[in-house]
Amino acid sequence: MLQTNVSLNSLVDEVKTKNSKCTACKTDEKPPAVSYCQDCTTYMCKSCDSNHSRWPQLSTHTVVTMSEMVSGKVLVNRRQKCKKHPNDDEECFCTECREYVCCECGTLHLQARHQIEDAAVHEEKLIKNVKELQKRTMLKKTTIENHIDFIETQRNEITNMLRKLNDDIDDTYEEYMQLLSARRENLKCQVKRLSEKFEKELQAMEEDSRQTIRHMNAMEERITNGVNVALKKDASFAHDTLCENLKSFLGRDNPDDQSPRGVAERAQKISFRKHLKVNELCLGELDSYWDVKADVELLSENCMNCMTRAPDGKMAVGSFNGGIHLYSPDGKLQQTVLQDVTIRQIGFLSDGRSVVRDTNNRMSLYTPQWERLDVTFETMSEDKGGAGSLTVDRDDNIYVGYVKPGKIQVFTPHGGKAVRKIACDGDSPEQLFSFHTTMKLILNDESTVVCLDGKGKKENVLMEEEEGMYAWPAVCRDDSVIVAWVKHEEGLVSIDRYTRDLEHTHNLITDFKIQKPERYWYYLQEFEGGEIAFCTSDRLYIFDAT
Repeated sequence: MLQTNVSLNSLVDEVKTKNSKCTACKTDEKPPAVSYCQDCTTYMCKSCDSNHSRWPQLSTHTVVTMSEMVSGKVLVNRRQKCKKHPNDDEECFCTECREYVCCECGTLHLQARHQIEDAAVHEEKLIKNVKELQKRTMLKKTTIENHIDFIETQRNEITNMLRKLNDDIDDTYEEYMQLLSARRENLKCQVKRLSEKFEKELQAMEEDSRQTIRHMNAMEERITNGVNVALKKDASFAHDTLCENLKSFLGRDNPDDQSPRGVAERAQKISFRKHLKVNELCLGELDSYWDVKADVELLSENCMNCMTRAPDGKMAVGSFNGGIHLYSPDGKLQQTVLQDVTIRQIGFLSDGRSVVRDTNNRMSLYTPQWERLDVTFETMSEDKGGAGSLTVDRDDNIYVGYVKPGKIQVFTPHGGKAVRKIACDGDSPEQLFSFHTTMKLILNDESTVVCLDGKGKKENVLMEEEEGMYAWPAVCRDDSVIVAWVKHEEGLVSIDRYTRDLEHTHNLITDFKIQKPERYWYYLQEFEGGEIAFCTSDRLYIFDAT
């Protein structure tokens, strides 16, 4: 950005803003000037202008109105009377001293080996230089305006592409009817985020180009106005400097169309792929690239026990050393609560209350402000039940899984004894997840993911035969299932998406390298906004579609 020259600006603004005062009046309060006498070099108010015209000896003087000066139609005569020789006009210009002089003074300057030019020639060069800069400025502005038009073209292509994605999603949605509404909203949210992302990139490019034009307009205006008034010494130096700065600015490279074209090309690569089976809840997918968004070191080493999506869009991570840590979708720690409670599992009810199972299998109910309520649950002890899992279904029933007996107890938020028990048919409920639209459950047992109906009957099984590969599932908001396949010894994670019937739809992440934790225990969850959280005992990884 070129620096503003105060001296030149003041000289230009004096005329441009029409605020010049009469210099002929002797009063303290100077009235506004309406004209300028080039021979007297005096600004005149209406009264002084009238008196000036009455004097016969002043009849040959050249008087111009302020409006003529402001419009640039009249070039103010720089050749004033020499201060040393009042009878002589300043017909010469000294390029070293940057000032107008009479011929006699010019001789003295020549003796000092200064370069002297005819004043008219010097003024002609100034005007020619300004016209050349104006011409180059116009060409530069045209180039940048074409670039802005190109950006708009790319924006329209992106908009059309996104509109087509929405149309494809809507058409497929009609086939699936109400069962697909949650997934439909999830997909549109992804399209909206893509639209906002691309628009933000293009807007930044456009604003940068528009700022360049505004800057050039300002410099051009100052330079053009500078030739309409007498420039001496500092003002003349400033004018030359400003001209050189504008030349340098105009010599910069033109904006590159590759940047907006690249945004459009990335957008064009996204497509919508619908699923062919009408009974699938996944509706379809936006084929986009998933990458790690955040890699966060947990507060306590090797202490993560569980992870659950909180109602306010955060992710709750529980530690067996004590405390629940709430993280935002960008991986920032927002709050730590219940620091004195050793956490085994967390669940949230529809009204914002939370249910917490500690490492002794005691279960407690808390308000949304994390105040403990006077509710008691008759759970199995650590000796009888061992570790296990917890989830809350759509009706706020609380499911508590136990590894040792391989069973699940079901409680209501009122506490007391379990209202129902579910046998897991030989599977160990290490982790437990409920669906949002059905009474089905998902549990995992090492390399196996099992889908149970509302009565505990095994419906579908997903099993990995590869040795050393273990499954860590989660149920998404649209009832699709994601599974993190972990090679613990190699520290590699792949994440795939499945229907609620555990039929594979597509891969999200392939062989992502993690920092291998000491403890073999992982958790997977989906944020409210669609980001995927994968947690080891030491670190939290957040993935997002780009």
